[in-house]
Amino acid sequence: MVQASSLRVLVVGGAGYIGSHMLKCLHQAGCELTTLDNLSGGYADAVRWGELVEGDLADRGLLEALVQRGRFDAVMHFASFIQVGESMVEPARYYQNNLLNTLQLLDVMRAHGVQRFVFSSTAATFGEPQYSPIDEAHPQQPINPYGRSKLMVEQVLADYDRAYGLQSVSLRYFNAAGADPEGELGERHLPETHLIPLVLQAASGRRPHIAVYGRDYDTPDGTCIRDYIHVSDLCEAHWLALQSLCSGGPSQAYNLGNGLGFSVQEVIETAQRVTGRPIPVVEGPRRPGDPARLVADATLARQRLGWQPRYASLDTIVAHAWGWEQKMAALQSQTA
Repeated sequence: MVQASSLRVLVVGGAGYIGSHMLKCLHQAGCELTTLDNLSGGYADAVRWGELVEGDLADRGLLEALVQRGRFDAVMHFASFIQVGESMVEPARYYQNNLLNTLQLLDVMRAHGVQRFVFSSTAATFGEPQYSPIDEAHPQQPINPYGRSKLMVEQVLADYDRAYGLQSVSLRYFNAAGADPEGELGERHLPETHLIPLVLQAASGRRPHIAVYGRDYDTPDGTCIRDYIHVSDLCEAHWLALQSLCSGGPSQAYNLGNGLGFSVQEVIETAQRVTGRPIPVVEGPRRPGDPARLVADATLARQRLGWQPRYASLDTIVAHAWGWEQKMAALQSQTA
Protein backbone atom coordinates (compact mmCIF):
# COMPACT_ATOMS: atom_id res chain seq x y z
CA MET A 1 0.00 0.00 0.00
CA VAL A 2 1.33 3.43 -0.99
CA GLN A 3 0.77 6.51 1.14
CA ALA A 4 -1.31 8.80 -1.05
CA SER A 5 0.41 11.97 0.21
CA SER A 6 3.81 10.75 -1.04
CA LEU A 7 2.69 9.69 -4.51
CA ARG A 8 4.70 10.32 -7.65
CA VAL A 9 2.04 11.12 -10.25
CA LEU A 10 2.30 11.60 -14.01
CA VAL A 11 -0.46 13.95 -15.19
CA VAL A 12 -0.97 13.62 -18.93
CA GLY A 13 -2.64 16.77 -20.26
CA GLY A 14 -1.82 18.74 -17.11
CA ALA A 15 -1.56 22.05 -18.99
CA GLY A 16 -5.26 22.01 -19.91
CA TYR A 17 -8.34 23.24 -18.07
CA ILE A 18 -9.07 20.29 -15.79
CA GLY A 19 -5.50 18.96 -15.74
CA SER A 20 -4.05 22.21 -14.40
CA HIS A 21 -6.64 22.38 -11.62
CA MET A 22 -5.76 18.75 -10.84
CA LEU A 23 -2.10 19.69 -10.45
CA LYS A 24 -3.03 22.23 -7.79
CA CYS A 25 -5.15 19.68 -5.94
CA LEU A 26 -2.35 17.08 -6.02
CA HIS A 27 0.28 19.63 -5.00
CA GLN A 28 -1.80 20.60 -1.98
CA ALA A 29 -1.97 16.91 -1.07
CA GLY A 30 1.84 16.67 -1.12
CA CYS A 31 2.32 14.66 -4.31
CA GLU A 32 5.41 14.78 -6.53
CA LEU A 33 4.21 15.86 -9.98
CA THR A 34 5.25 15.54 -13.60
CA THR A 35 3.11 16.85 -16.46
CA LEU A 36 3.30 15.56 -20.03
CA ASP A 37 1.54 17.88 -22.49
CA ASN A 38 2.04 18.78 -26.15
CA LEU A 39 0.49 22.22 -25.47
CA SER A 40 -1.90 21.86 -28.42
CA GLY A 41 -4.80 22.82 -26.16
CA GLY A 42 -3.06 23.76 -22.95
CA TYR A 43 -0.75 26.46 -21.63
CA ALA A 44 2.71 26.10 -20.15
CA ASP A 45 1.96 28.87 -17.64
CA ALA A 46 -0.88 26.74 -16.22
CA VAL A 47 1.65 24.13 -15.03
CA ARG A 48 2.55 25.86 -11.77
CA TRP A 49 3.40 22.76 -9.78
CA GLY A 50 5.96 20.11 -10.67
CA GLU A 51 7.87 19.50 -13.88
CA LEU A 52 6.49 20.12 -17.37
CA VAL A 53 7.66 17.78 -20.13
CA GLU A 54 6.55 19.04 -23.53
CA GLY A 55 5.75 16.06 -25.71
CA ASP A 56 3.09 13.86 -27.25
CA LEU A 57 1.53 10.56 -26.23
CA ALA A 58 2.21 9.34 -29.77
CA ASP A 59 5.98 9.49 -29.06
CA ARG A 60 6.63 6.05 -27.57
CA GLY A 61 10.34 6.69 -27.05
CA LEU A 62 9.59 9.77 -24.98
CA LEU A 63 6.94 7.88 -23.00
CA GLU A 64 9.31 4.99 -22.27
CA ALA A 65 12.07 7.31 -21.07
CA LEU A 66 9.71 9.43 -18.99
CA VAL A 67 7.96 6.54 -17.23
CA GLN A 68 11.23 4.70 -16.62
CA ARG A 69 12.84 7.82 -15.13
CA GLY A 70 9.82 8.93 -13.14
CA ARG A 71 9.10 5.67 -11.30
CA PHE A 72 5.49 6.82 -11.03
CA ASP A 73 3.00 5.38 -8.60
CA ALA A 74 0.04 6.45 -10.74
CA VAL A 75 -0.98 8.15 -13.97
CA MET A 76 -3.87 10.57 -14.52
CA HIS A 77 -5.00 11.07 -18.12
CA PHE A 78 -6.60 14.34 -19.31
CA ALA A 79 -5.14 14.50 -22.83
CA SER A 80 -8.15 13.52 -24.95
CA PHE A 81 -9.73 15.54 -27.74
CA ILE A 82 -13.21 16.57 -26.58
CA GLN A 83 -15.15 18.33 -29.36
CA VAL A 84 -18.20 16.29 -30.34
CA GLY A 85 -18.78 18.13 -33.61
CA GLU A 86 -15.16 17.82 -34.68
CA SER A 87 -15.23 14.10 -33.91
CA MET A 88 -18.05 13.69 -36.41
CA VAL A 89 -16.00 15.16 -39.29
CA GLU A 90 -12.54 13.98 -38.16
CA PRO A 91 -13.14 10.59 -36.49
CA ALA A 92 -9.66 9.30 -37.36
CA ARG A 93 -8.11 12.08 -35.26
CA TYR A 94 -10.22 11.06 -32.27
CA TYR A 95 -9.59 7.33 -32.51
CA GLN A 96 -5.86 7.94 -32.95
CA ASN A 97 -5.47 10.25 -29.97
CA ASN A 98 -8.19 9.15 -27.57
CA LEU A 99 -7.90 5.40 -28.16
CA LEU A 100 -4.60 4.40 -29.78
CA ASN A 101 -2.42 6.88 -27.89
CA THR A 102 -4.08 5.82 -24.63
CA LEU A 103 -3.38 2.17 -25.48
CA GLN A 104 0.28 3.06 -25.97
CA LEU A 105 0.35 4.85 -22.61
CA LEU A 106 -1.18 1.84 -20.88
CA ASP A 107 1.29 -0.55 -22.48
CA VAL A 108 4.25 1.60 -21.41
CA MET A 109 2.80 1.69 -17.90
CA ARG A 110 2.55 -2.10 -17.88
CA ALA A 111 6.11 -2.47 -19.12
CA HIS A 112 7.38 -0.41 -16.18
CA GLY A 113 5.07 -1.74 -13.47
CA VAL A 114 2.79 1.30 -13.08
CA GLN A 115 -0.53 -0.23 -12.02
CA ARG A 116 -2.80 2.69 -11.09
CA PHE A 117 -4.63 4.80 -13.68
CA VAL A 118 -7.29 7.51 -13.32
CA PHE A 119 -9.07 8.20 -16.60
CA SER A 120 -11.01 11.26 -17.67
CA SER A 121 -14.13 9.81 -19.31
CA THR A 122 -17.42 11.46 -20.23
CA ALA A 123 -21.19 11.32 -20.04
CA ALA A 124 -21.06 11.10 -23.85
CA THR A 125 -20.51 7.35 -23.43
CA PHE A 126 -24.24 7.07 -22.59
CA GLY A 127 -25.63 8.62 -25.79
CA GLU A 128 -29.28 9.68 -25.79
CA PRO A 129 -30.58 9.41 -22.21
CA GLN A 130 -33.20 6.73 -21.65
CA TYR A 131 -33.96 8.10 -18.18
CA SER A 132 -32.81 10.92 -15.91
CA PRO A 133 -30.86 11.30 -13.72
CA ILE A 134 -28.30 8.98 -15.33
CA ASP A 135 -26.64 6.41 -13.07
CA GLU A 136 -23.83 3.95 -13.83
CA ALA A 137 -26.35 1.25 -14.85
CA HIS A 138 -27.65 3.38 -17.73
CA PRO A 139 -26.95 1.73 -21.12
CA GLN A 140 -23.82 3.05 -22.85
CA GLN A 141 -24.74 3.72 -26.46
CA PRO A 142 -22.63 6.69 -27.62
CA ILE A 143 -23.82 8.52 -30.73
CA ASN A 144 -20.56 10.16 -31.85
CA PRO A 145 -16.89 9.17 -32.29
CA TYR A 146 -15.87 11.19 -29.24
CA GLY A 147 -18.16 9.20 -26.95
CA ARG A 148 -17.27 5.93 -28.67
CA SER A 149 -13.54 6.56 -28.27
CA LYS A 150 -13.98 7.11 -24.53
CA LEU A 151 -16.19 4.03 -24.13
CA MET A 152 -13.59 1.92 -25.97
CA VAL A 153 -10.95 3.02 -23.45
CA GLU A 154 -13.28 2.13 -20.57
CA GLN A 155 -13.69 -1.35 -22.10
CA VAL A 156 -9.93 -1.69 -22.58
CA LEU A 157 -9.38 -0.76 -18.94
CA ALA A 158 -11.79 -3.47 -17.78
CA ASP A 159 -9.89 -6.03 -19.86
CA TYR A 160 -6.49 -4.80 -18.64
CA ASP A 161 -7.64 -5.10 -15.05
CA ARG A 162 -8.76 -8.69 -15.57
CA ALA A 163 -5.71 -9.75 -17.57
CA TYR A 164 -2.87 -7.65 -16.15
CA GLY A 165 -4.06 -6.33 -12.80
CA LEU A 166 -3.87 -2.73 -13.98
CA GLN A 167 -6.27 -0.93 -11.65
CA SER A 168 -8.20 2.07 -12.88
CA VAL A 169 -11.00 4.48 -12.13
CA SER A 170 -12.93 6.06 -15.01
CA LEU A 171 -14.73 9.28 -14.14
CA ARG A 172 -17.58 10.27 -16.42
CA TYR A 173 -17.96 14.03 -16.33
CA PHE A 174 -21.16 15.81 -17.13
CA ASN A 175 -20.45 19.56 -17.60
CA ALA A 176 -17.21 20.75 -15.99
CA ALA A 177 -17.48 24.45 -15.16
CA GLY A 178 -16.15 27.22 -12.96
CA ALA A 179 -12.60 28.21 -12.09
CA ASP A 180 -10.10 27.99 -9.26
CA PRO A 181 -11.72 29.78 -6.28
CA GLU A 182 -8.42 31.56 -5.59
CA GLY A 183 -8.26 32.90 -9.15
CA GLU A 184 -5.02 31.18 -10.17
CA LEU A 185 -6.52 29.04 -12.96
CA GLY A 186 -9.52 28.94 -15.26
CA GLU A 187 -10.99 27.92 -18.58
CA ARG A 188 -9.05 28.88 -21.74
CA HIS A 189 -10.31 26.90 -24.72
CA LEU A 190 -9.62 28.04 -28.27
CA PRO A 191 -12.20 28.05 -29.65
CA GLU A 192 -14.40 28.22 -26.57
CA THR A 193 -17.44 25.94 -26.79
CA HIS A 194 -18.65 25.68 -23.18
CA LEU A 195 -21.77 27.60 -22.23
CA ILE A 196 -20.72 29.38 -19.03
CA PRO A 197 -17.51 30.96 -20.37
CA LEU A 198 -19.32 31.90 -23.58
CA VAL A 199 -22.05 33.65 -21.59
CA LEU A 200 -19.48 35.45 -19.45
CA GLN A 201 -17.51 36.55 -22.50
CA ALA A 202 -20.74 38.15 -23.72
CA ALA A 203 -21.08 39.85 -20.34
CA SER A 204 -17.50 41.18 -20.41
CA GLY A 205 -17.77 42.38 -24.01
CA ARG A 206 -15.24 39.94 -25.42
CA ARG A 207 -18.07 38.33 -27.39
CA PRO A 208 -20.99 40.22 -29.01
CA HIS A 209 -23.73 37.86 -27.82
CA ILE A 210 -24.61 34.35 -26.71
CA ALA A 211 -26.58 32.04 -28.99
CA VAL A 212 -29.46 29.98 -27.60
CA TYR A 213 -30.04 26.90 -29.76
CA GLY A 214 -33.70 26.00 -29.43
CA ARG A 215 -36.44 27.07 -27.04
CA ASP A 216 -38.88 24.28 -27.80
CA TYR A 217 -37.47 21.45 -25.68
CA ASP A 218 -39.62 19.56 -23.20
CA THR A 219 -38.25 21.49 -20.23
CA PRO A 220 -39.85 24.15 -17.99
CA ASP A 221 -38.49 27.10 -20.01
CA GLY A 222 -37.94 25.29 -23.32
CA THR A 223 -34.11 25.37 -23.23
CA CYS A 224 -31.76 22.42 -22.66
CA ILE A 225 -30.93 21.35 -19.11
CA ARG A 226 -27.41 20.30 -18.11
CA ASP A 227 -25.63 19.27 -14.92
CA TYR A 228 -22.76 21.68 -14.12
CA ILE A 229 -20.01 20.45 -11.81
CA HIS A 230 -17.35 22.78 -10.43
CA VAL A 231 -13.88 21.94 -11.70
CA SER A 232 -12.48 21.92 -8.15
CA ASP A 233 -15.13 19.38 -7.09
CA LEU A 234 -14.21 17.33 -10.14
CA CYS A 235 -10.56 17.32 -9.05
CA GLU A 236 -11.50 16.33 -5.52
CA ALA A 237 -13.26 13.26 -6.96
CA HIS A 238 -10.09 12.36 -8.88
CA TRP A 239 -8.02 12.65 -5.72
CA LEU A 240 -10.44 10.42 -3.81
CA ALA A 241 -10.39 7.92 -6.69
CA LEU A 242 -6.60 7.82 -6.56
CA GLN A 243 -6.66 7.34 -2.80
CA SER A 244 -9.10 4.48 -3.30
CA LEU A 245 -6.73 2.74 -5.73
CA CYS A 246 -3.77 3.28 -3.39
CA SER A 247 -5.66 1.63 -0.55
CA GLY A 248 -6.43 -1.43 -2.66
CA GLY A 249 -9.87 -0.42 -3.89
CA PRO A 250 -11.23 -2.05 -7.05
CA SER A 251 -11.39 -0.68 -10.55
CA GLN A 252 -14.63 1.24 -11.07
CA ALA A 253 -16.40 3.81 -13.24
CA TYR A 254 -18.27 6.70 -11.61
CA ASN A 255 -20.60 9.40 -12.90
CA LEU A 256 -19.69 12.89 -11.71
CA GLY A 257 -22.24 15.67 -11.49
CA ASN A 258 -24.17 17.65 -8.92
CA GLY A 259 -27.43 15.86 -9.65
CA LEU A 260 -28.89 19.32 -10.28
CA GLY A 261 -29.94 20.41 -13.75
CA PHE A 262 -29.89 24.02 -14.90
CA SER A 263 -31.30 25.22 -18.20
CA VAL A 264 -29.51 27.45 -20.69
CA GLN A 265 -31.89 30.24 -19.75
CA GLU A 266 -31.16 29.76 -16.05
CA VAL A 267 -27.43 30.00 -16.73
CA ILE A 268 -27.92 33.27 -18.62
CA GLU A 269 -30.10 34.71 -15.86
CA THR A 270 -27.63 33.62 -13.19
CA ALA A 271 -24.76 35.22 -15.11
CA GLN A 272 -26.71 38.49 -15.42
CA ARG A 273 -27.34 38.46 -11.68
CA VAL A 274 -23.73 37.61 -10.74
CA THR A 275 -22.10 40.06 -13.14
CA GLY A 276 -24.68 42.83 -12.95
CA ARG A 277 -24.38 43.20 -16.71
CA PRO A 278 -26.78 42.65 -19.59
CA ILE A 279 -26.06 39.63 -21.80
CA PRO A 280 -27.12 39.96 -25.45
CA VAL A 281 -28.85 36.84 -26.75
CA VAL A 282 -29.55 35.68 -30.31
CA GLU A 283 -31.90 32.80 -31.07
CA GLY A 284 -30.89 29.82 -33.16
CA PRO A 285 -32.39 26.49 -34.19
CA ARG A 286 -31.88 23.27 -32.29
CA ARG A 287 -28.54 21.55 -32.86
CA PRO A 288 -28.68 17.88 -33.95
CA GLY A 289 -28.01 15.47 -31.11
CA ASP A 290 -28.69 17.88 -28.23
CA PRO A 291 -30.76 15.96 -25.65
CA ALA A 292 -33.30 18.00 -23.70
CA ARG A 293 -31.91 16.95 -20.32
CA LEU A 294 -28.58 15.50 -19.12
CA VAL A 295 -28.33 15.16 -15.34
CA ALA A 296 -26.07 12.81 -13.37
CA ASP A 297 -26.86 10.47 -10.54
CA ALA A 298 -23.54 10.54 -8.65
CA THR A 299 -24.76 8.49 -5.69
CA LEU A 300 -22.13 5.79 -6.25
CA ALA A 301 -19.22 8.25 -6.06
CA ARG A 302 -20.67 9.75 -2.91
CA GLN A 303 -21.13 6.35 -1.28
CA ARG A 304 -17.90 4.62 -2.29
CA LEU A 305 -15.45 7.53 -2.52
CA GLY A 306 -16.99 9.74 0.15
CA TRP A 307 -17.17 12.52 -2.42
CA GLN A 308 -19.21 15.59 -1.55
CA PRO A 309 -19.28 18.59 -3.94
CA ARG A 310 -18.45 21.84 -2.15
CA TYR A 311 -19.51 24.23 -4.91
CA ALA A 312 -22.89 22.90 -6.06
CA SER A 313 -24.52 26.33 -6.29
CA LEU A 314 -24.77 27.65 -9.86
CA ASP A 315 -24.21 31.18 -8.50
CA THR A 316 -20.90 30.07 -6.99
CA ILE A 317 -19.79 28.26 -10.15
CA VAL A 318 -20.59 31.32 -12.26
CA ALA A 319 -19.00 33.73 -9.76
CA HIS A 320 -15.69 31.84 -9.81
CA ALA A 321 -15.77 31.67 -13.62
CA TRP A 322 -16.57 35.41 -13.74
CA GLY A 323 -13.50 36.22 -11.65
CA TRP A 324 -11.38 34.39 -14.19
CA GLU A 325 -13.14 35.99 -17.18
CA GLN A 326 -12.51 39.45 -15.76
CA LYS A 327 -8.83 38.57 -15.47
CA MET A 328 -8.71 37.36 -19.08
CA ALA A 329 -10.60 40.42 -20.35
CA ALA A 330 -8.15 42.74 -18.56
CA LEU A 331 -5.16 40.93 -20.07
CA GLN A 332 -6.71 41.15 -23.53
CA SER A 333 -7.30 44.87 -23.18
CA GLN A 334 -3.68 45.39 -22.10
CA THR A 335 -2.34 43.62 -25.19
CA ALA A 336 -4.84 45.10 -27.66
